[in-house]
Amino acid sequence: MSCAGFLYRALAALALAGTGFHADAQGIQLALPIDCEPGRSCYIQNYTDLDPSRSARDYKCGTLTYDNHNGTDFRLPSLAAQKAGVEVRTAAGGRVLRTRNDAPDDAFTKSGRDAVREAECGNGIVIEHPEQWETQYCHLAAGSVLVKPGDKVEPGQPIGRVGLSGLTEYPHLHFTVRRNGAVVDPFAYGVRPESCEGGQSLWLPALRSKLEYQERAILNAGFTTGAVTMELIEDGTAERQTPSAGSTAIVAFVRAIGLKAGDAQWLVVKDPLGNVIAENRSAPLQGSKAQFMLFAGKKRPAGGWERGSYKATYVVERDGQIVLKKDLDLVL
Repeated sequence: MSCAGFLYRALAALALAGTGFHADAQGIQLALPIDCEPGRSCYIQNYTDLDPSRSARDYKCGTLTYDNHNGTDFRLPSLAAQKAGVEVRTAAGGRVLRTRNDAPDDAFTKSGRDAVREAECGNGIVIEHPEQWETQYCHLAAGSVLVKPGDKVEPGQPIGRVGLSGLTEYPHLHFTVRRNGAVVDPFAYGVRPESCEGGQSLWLPALRSKLEYQERAILNAGFTTGAVTMELIEDGTAERQTPSAGSTAIVAFVRAIGLKAGDAQWLVVKDPLGNVIAENRSAPLQGSKAQFMLFAGKKRPAGGWERGSYKATYVVERDGQIVLKKDLDLVL
């Protein structure tokens, strides 16, 4: 069992002991529905859309959602992470209502939206809980669902694996919470309309700091040996090709999520003597970006690479302030 899985079960046992469910006067309490460490091995890409109009806003009045998005997306950093296997787990005890287990992985990206029409959730599970609560788990891997309708489940129980089924372009768990059939945001249950603060967190108290709102995050970063594409980052190739003394190039790369209109980025690479050998500065973004990739590098000089520590720094600036930063080191 992974460390995240152990933590999940320990928290669930503490808060849900004996009954498999806990509700206070206002709502259910939820454990993490995916076996990962938020901010390190998974990231929240999108929250529930709380804007009733055709616009969209998350519970902090931010941009981490889109129109009619009805849940929380826990994104894995790459397809390589998904293929290694990441469990989906019950957020609370209850009874399984519905499942789907035969939707193909990658259908949307290969065949378009029509391939998943009326099956946008892909392989999924719906679980009912006491007091008219319901949770839904979407985009599971084909053939990975471990439960069937009518099964009783305990909190923290493995019920499948993260996949790429349904309407999705990247590996993630889409997690929806409902009360009396209506979608609610587990980060701000009962929040007043148009408010950017308030509401009740439905997450277990020990999880709340781990799930604190992050406007921007770095999904992938490292050094590689050549030009970088989004595909090479997604399939894990870029991170696996670590430069050595004999490499034909040293290239630093970063993929960030949640960037905003007006954000300016730069990435600089320095050799062991502190000389700048590569730099990439992007103009301020014209619109918000769900994800954005930047890389900078240099081909091997005629005399070979200087031995020592190469350093890269990635910075996102907004209104003259640094809002996101990442330092990287490569030792040759």
